[in-house]
Amino acid sequence: MVTIERIGEHVGEEAEIRGWLYNMRSSGALRFLLVRDGTGVMQAVAVRSDLPAGVFDAAGALTQESSIIVAGLVREDRRAPGGYEMALRRLEVVQLADPYPITPKEHGVEFLMDHRHLWLRSQRQWAIMRVRAEVERALCRYLDDLGYLRMDTPILTPSACEGTTTLFETPYFERRAYLAQSGQLYNEATAAAFGRVYCFGPTFRAEKSKTRRHLTEFWMLEPEAAYLDLDGYMELAEGLVVAVVRQVLERRRRELEILQRDPAALERVQPPFPRITYDEAVERLRARGATIAWGDDFGGDEETVLSREFDRPVFVHRYPARCKAFYMQPDPARPEVVLGADLLAPEGYGEIIGGGQRIHDRELMERRIEETGLPAAEYQWYADLRRYGAVPHSGFGIGIERTVTWILGLEHVRETIPFPRLINRLYP
Repeated sequence: MVTIERIGEHVGEEAEIRGWLYNMRSSGALRFLLVRDGTGVMQAVAVRSDLPAGVFDAAGALTQESSIIVAGLVREDRRAPGGYEMALRRLEVVQLADPYPITPKEHGVEFLMDHRHLWLRSQRQWAIMRVRAEVERALCRYLDDLGYLRMDTPILTPSACEGTTTLFETPYFERRAYLAQSGQLYNEATAAAFGRVYCFGPTFRAEKSKTRRHLTEFWMLEPEAAYLDLDGYMELAEGLVVAVVRQVLERRRRELEILQRDPAALERVQPPFPRITYDEAVERLRARGATIAWGDDFGGDEETVLSREFDRPVFVHRYPARCKAFYMQPDPARPEVVLGADLLAPEGYGEIIGGGQRIHDRELMERRIEETGLPAAEYQWYADLRRYGAVPHSGFGIGIERTVTWILGLEHVRETIPFPRLINRLYP
């Protein structure tokens, strides 16, 4: 048995493919079976005169998504999907599928989402998920090569990280717990133990938002490093994004073709990335008619306007302290802003990375916890990190789904995760 992805290594040989019937067409004494096996799609040509009695008719009786085993001679053919085809010699029907609900005709989004468990088998979704896997692989590879140690952080937490209004609460024996909004606070503890760390896992935000950029459950990779300042964070994030895009271009050209994503837009993602201050960003927005007050955080509309001005990702740094999290380090030269930065993807896709330098002074941290009304007892362990060898440190989070949405030029984030969780969707 071989995989379709590596079928080119077997030209002139007989090979066996185990998979499913993706589609079929007939022309007299010929049947063209499109077979998929999870790694790709390949055409198997059934010629009546070349097959044992009954096999040609068995091929004609196949239904879409029937599970089959096919074997035959592999040959090169540039007209065939993937550039290779099989001269069918043997066919085994593992299971004859029931009438398949997702047909070649046009279907509505809600119908497709209701059948997400089957929609994943389509070529478009196959290509998206393959790129997602490549993005994840590239992210981890880049940080591993820099000496960052992967550390898993809790999914169940006793307190908030990003804000108390977007927490999913769950009973936890005699008390309550919350689904993690981020692994950052725990990353800060492990960074003090190991220097450079990252966590990678699902995060949860109970945001009542129906925009094309929001999920209630999404995956995030979060590096954190001791002795890393704001400039160091931006250099790390820039190198990471460049490496990810390069790896997708090198390894997933076929998938980009299927999705009709112009690689030229990605080839422009080269360092250095532009860096503008929050103040500059506000001026740019006002020049384009936005009615935004200094101190307001940027929403999707503002990020779209800003990111359309650049042909590569752009950093916006030094946001007002009042619109960022309690743990952000104030700028010593200007305490009303913090040493934080967001990375906005071009073409109007907006924020894909957020982070910055963390407060490392114990008294300031304790004051910020009190000012924001957070329960001091729940954050005692976090404040403790500032008592025992505190150092300047920074980190960020990169959202997998938003990053894949931008890289592939997709309209909505829901297609970039196998089973999306939205404010109105928990099935399947």
